[in-house]
Amino acid sequence: MRIQVFAVLKTFFKKEFELKARINTIAELRTHLRVVNPDAAAVLELCRFAVQDEFVTDQYILTGNEHIVVIPPSSGG
Repeated sequence: MRIQVFAVLKTFFKKEFELKARINTIAELRTHLRVVNPDAAAVLELCRFAVQDEFVTDQYILTGNEHIVVIPPSSGG
């Protein structure tokens, strides 16, 4: 699966990277990313995940071929 991150998450991860680990759900992906970089844990708890340009819940089942976007909370003006 291909993971893409934005904003503050780019300080913890590459902007875009491939993930080869067997991960079944978005919840498992969130946990995996926290393990890979514990400093990102607080931000990851607040992030939304999108698969194929659609927001999904933590229960969403992954096949391993997805493009996943991790979007942290943001404020604008």
